[in-house]
Amino acid sequence: MAEYLVLIYENENDYKNAGPNVYTEVMEAHGRFSEKYGAELKGGNALHHADTATTIRGDVVTDGPFVESKEILGGYYVIEAADLDHALEIAKAVPARFGGVEVRPVMVFDGS
Repeated sequence: MAEYLVLIYENENDYKNAGPNVYTEVMEAHGRFSEKYGAELKGGNALHHADTATTIRGDVVTDGPFVESKEILGGYYVIEAADLDHALEIAKAVPARFGGVEVRPVMVFDGS
């Protein structure tokens, strides 16, 4: 089994403009996802809004995210899957109402 990072990118403004029930619906969808794939989930978290980000390039620190983008990294899951196809099957079920997800294998180092 290998580990994969599932990055959730969404448009934060869509949440701000949505009705009050949307956040509840999305959180319930994440709960259902966690229940269904609990055995494969190794961790995950939501992130605060992008306006709380701080970016460091070299020794320069700036407020906010570095990249201007419509979709912002809003959370992630670490999953364990047999292979990339299995990881993609799981990732397709990740709630991302206002965007999409990116799946990347986690590097394993042999310790040397």
